[in-house]
Amino acid sequence: MASAQPASRPALCLVPGLLCDAHVWGPQLAAFDGAYDIQIPELFAFRSIETMAAHVLAQAPARFALCGHSMGGRVALEVIRRAPERIERLALLDTGTHPALADERAKRMGLVELARSKGMAALADVWLPPMVHPGLARDGALMRGLREMVGRMTPDIFDNQQTALLTRPDARPVLDTIRCPTLVGVGRQDGWSPPARHQEIAAAIAGATLAIFEDCGHMATLEAPDAVNAAFRAWLAA
Repeated sequence: MASAQPASRPALCLVPGLLCDAHVWGPQLAAFDGAYDIQIPELFAFRSIETMAAHVLAQAPARFALCGHSMGGRVALEVIRRAPERIERLALLDTGTHPALADERAKRMGLVELARSKGMAALADVWLPPMVHPGLARDGALMRGLREMVGRMTPDIFDNQQTALLTRPDARPVLDTIRCPTLVGVGRQDGWSPPARHQEIAAAIAGATLAIFEDCGHMATLEAPDAVNAAFRAWLAA
């Protein structure tokens, strides 16, 4: 968790995605930590989206703003399904709502086997480049930070999180129950969770705002920090 701020500050929970930690929220921490009590839950030991959501709720205050990125967006949707009265506002970035597809298990567990047999550095070589905009895959500082983040993880953490994603609930029925101010954001070149999917998500949530971040892949919080932070400011002020 990020260090706690005085209780009078509004609470903001930022839920990271697969193989991600607080690093993925670095630009948002720099921009908003002075005004918000920011929490970043660790989701390394859990093997289901449901237990991840229960952990978030157990750690969070009575009322809070909630943002999830990628896998964290699925966790955020399960949180709001369980406790909508506790969520002041919701943001979903580069995520999805559908349950696992028939061909996902082989792909996901193949990556887990790569991590176990050749290590996390070898996994990073394969897994990270498609996650970012092709032009940014040559950005040394961006990729170095992402590789170091993956290097802080273990094959067991990866196995836990991939298992959670393979058994994830269908979150589509949650969307039309959401009543709080909601931001749906995605990188224009996100090949894993494309803009069309987010347009569908935003259309299903009453009053949701859709933000598409240009020249940006799946790691929007790091690839397009200024655009993401601008969308956050509008969302947090809504």
